[in-house]
Amino acid sequence: MLSRAAQEMAAEIAGHDWSDAPYRLDRAGHQRSTDTKQTEKVLPGEDADRVRWNVVMVTAQVLLLQDPGMDIVEYAIACGLPRRLTHNSNGKPSGGLSAGLRLPA
Repeated sequence: MLSRAAQEMAAEIAGHDWSDAPYRLDRAGHQRSTDTKQTEKVLPGEDADRVRWNVVMVTAQVLLLQDPGMDIVEYAIACGLPRRLTHNSNGKPSGGLSAGLRLPA
């Protein structure tokens, strides 16, 4: 089970629209569907997922300092990463998640 901090951070990451993240500074929980000042530039879905992946990795790195036993796959799923990024084609958790972290030696 994720810590309260991890759950809250994951909810913020999952609830944010990352499709125009490189083109503007946003408030937390930004949603293009309700934005009155939408940018014309929008990332394709897979590119937005890559931005979210990087946010997940950076925040997970900090959260792991507080909770070394945190399940990175559970956290990534809670952050809204699609299954194609959290699991391999055989249904097993992706090793890419752990590989993206600086784990203690």
